[in-house]
Amino acid sequence: MEGRPAAPPAVTAADWARRDAAVVWHGFTQMAAYEGSTPVIVERGEGNYLYDTDGRRYLDAISSLWVVTLGHADPDLNRAALAQLERISHSTLLGNGNTAAITLAEALRDVVPVTGPHFLFASDGAAAVEQAIKIAFQYWHNLGVRGRTSYLALGDAYHGDSVGSLSVGDGGFGTDLFDPLRFGVLRTPGYDDPDWVSKAVAVLDEHHDRLAAAVVEPLVQGAAGMLVTDPDRVAAFAGAVQARGVPLVCDEVATGFGRTGAMFASQLCGIRPDLMCLGKGITGGYLPLSATVAASHIFEAFLGEDLGPRTFYHGHSYSGNALACAVAARHLELIVERGLIDRAVAAAERLGDALAPVAALPAVREVRRRGLMTGVELNPPAGASRWGRRVCAAAVSAGVLLRPLGDVVVVMPPLSITDDEIDTIARTLASAIEEVAAEDAEA
Repeated sequence: MEGRPAAPPAVTAADWARRDAAVVWHGFTQMAAYEGSTPVIVERGEGNYLYDTDGRRYLDAISSLWVVTLGHADPDLNRAALAQLERISHSTLLGNGNTAAITLAEALRDVVPVTGPHFLFASDGAAAVEQAIKIAFQYWHNLGVRGRTSYLALGDAYHGDSVGSLSVGDGGFGTDLFDPLRFGVLRTPGYDDPDWVSKAVAVLDEHHDRLAAAVVEPLVQGAAGMLVTDPDRVAAFAGAVQARGVPLVCDEVATGFGRTGAMFASQLCGIRPDLMCLGKGITGGYLPLSATVAASHIFEAFLGEDLGPRTFYHGHSYSGNALACAVAARHLELIVERGLIDRAVAAAERLGDALAPVAALPAVREVRRRGLMTGVELNPPAGASRWGRRVCAAAVSAGVLLRPLGDVVVVMPPLSITDDEIDTIARTLASAIEEVAAEDAEA
């Protein structure tokens, strides 16, 4: 109509991707190829779905990198966040406290399998592991014991990207470049070796008197491609570690908060770690938060005179962020109120059944699963490349968000996933695998 101003041009997902590539540096991403890989540019979320800037809907089958538990824009978590915002969003925990952090610590105290726990908060899993490494190191120093400066860690381990967490991890993902920065550890086989426990015990027998701690991801080595082991093996390992007087660090950043069929994987193994690392799902995917949990005998070794040598001189600006802690505390309540641990167990069984046809495909080498943590290892023919990336791209095109670890496709839906959504994930993944396999067969 004459005189009416022209409508502004539509801003498409491609426009957003261009703006993104111009200013943002994405982790684990080759930015030269980013824009051409048709990234999903998320505008909003609702339930178990993400919506991009063009209005397309994607089932979040990876819990937005393993952090979302109740789905997106959960009304109860929204209310908890808003209520806390009306009080205070942040105040320092260095020498002072806030009610939200105290309340969360009290709630976690009642559910973590750690004796007399105290919580040192941080913002991500790598920081939680870094804290545990430093605590274990200083623990022995505070006791007057010297020479306890090494760590036992497993092959295929992944504990984060900071220098300390990278050191107890087993490389991969192009991190070999940073080997000169890493400190050495006593490395024993990971979960892909059926004799991993006996080999670790042999090293413990020889070197336990120089170990500050042993570090393990209980039940599932997630970033290794969802390598799984049995609870009794983890229990045997933990028992051997602690019987020899070595502190046990359980990295439950990925396995915590219902992913494996219990609140924590350590509970399924019947173990009580000396130090425990929490992250990812602690706030339901709302805000960055993590915690290092110390058993009472570890914590008490740091008690002494003010400003004295026993003090743990470590802390973060956003440690114990009140907003994140308030959401995390409400998240714990909702897991119980909604019966989500039992729901996750049932959903995991459904997922296993739904993926049986996927496991039978010739293009699939193996499906590994513990609870809702699943890795589908592909079986590409000789000369084929980027199968994991291509399969996930095909699934995303069909409306299911997946992400690969090499040629392992990770499936880890939220605890709130429905049976119909599980079936959709499995069907879409099977179709995507067959599509990619057919492309290479025709080449």
